[in-house]
Amino acid sequence: MAAEPDIKAYLQERLKTRFMGRELHYIAVTTSTQDIARTLAEQGAPEGTAVIAGEQQSGRGRMGRPWLSPSGGLATSIILHPSIASVYLLPAITSVAVFRMLRKMGIKAGIKWPNDVLVKGKKVCGILIENATAGGELRYSIAGIGINVNFDTGKYPEIADIATSLSVQLGHEAPLAEVALHLYTELEDIYTGIAEPASIIDEWSQNMVTIGRTVSADFYGNRIDGTAEGINQQGNLVVRLADGSTREIVAGDVTVTNTNGGA
Repeated sequence: MAAEPDIKAYLQERLKTRFMGRELHYIAVTTSTQDIARTLAEQGAPEGTAVIAGEQQSGRGRMGRPWLSPSGGLATSIILHPSIASVYLLPAITSVAVFRMLRKMGIKAGIKWPNDVLVKGKKVCGILIENATAGGELRYSIAGIGINVNFDTGKYPEIADIATSLSVQLGHEAPLAEVALHLYTELEDIYTGIAEPASIIDEWSQNMVTIGRTVSADFYGNRIDGTAEGINQQGNLVVRLADGSTREIVAGDVTVTNTNGGA
């Protein structure tokens, strides 16, 4: 990963956003960018403040799973202040931003509900949304985004079969600072449209590889098997069961049990 002054200088010179990534903190090695971002948020850091780590020692993903984050990846967390009524859109906003960023780089990707980004069926990006509330009010949200950029996922047995990276797909390394630049730019563009959720949900759904696939989902502790039929306006995954009934999956683990190709 480039040294801190290189990343900061690159972004300060080229980033044209109003607030996303304008305040940037780079740390060579840390436990988790989520932890640093939370501390900054508690200290009153403005919306759009971003943290980048060269390496995370305790990166984490959804459902409490560890997230492998060696040198060469982009690990970033961004402080956001959505309304509590709009917070459900953050998985869509962040995953679509990554999707758009990859498209700019010439990489065909797809989104696995709710917010994993896949390339050729393998995970290239994981997203973790964490919210801080008090007295029924949302104080802030932190969007953690981990992108496998410049390392060979095949050298890590724990992820070799399920993950890929940008460098593997491109056949050469990608400039990390440029990846961050495109990510923050796309993220602000989508986030500023949060008052129009239909367009965000529509773009999210159109680029989701989960739709039309046979899936297995955890539904309030029960396993649900069926066909992923679509995404409703609340961002829930609608699954049609064998008996013709439907279930809305609000949160949890969804596994695609047939691939039929796709990103």
